[in-house]
Amino acid sequence: MSNITKDMTIGEILQVNPDVVPVLLNAGMHCLGCPASQAESLEEAAMVHGIDIDELMKAIEEV
Repeated sequence: MSNITKDMTIGEILQVNPDVVPVLLNAGMHCLGCPASQAESLEEAAMVHGIDIDELMKAIEEV
């Protein structure tokens, strides 16, 4: 899924490919619909949740 970048918001990512929802949930991002998901980038969200962004991007690319 090369269309998804770590600079995109979670809201944008879900619009591009909703199939990444299980990947994000399994990584510990359980507030996909919260207001912050519309404003912060995937990289910022990963940092807040203590998730390695490179590992998360690899998992997303496998979807």
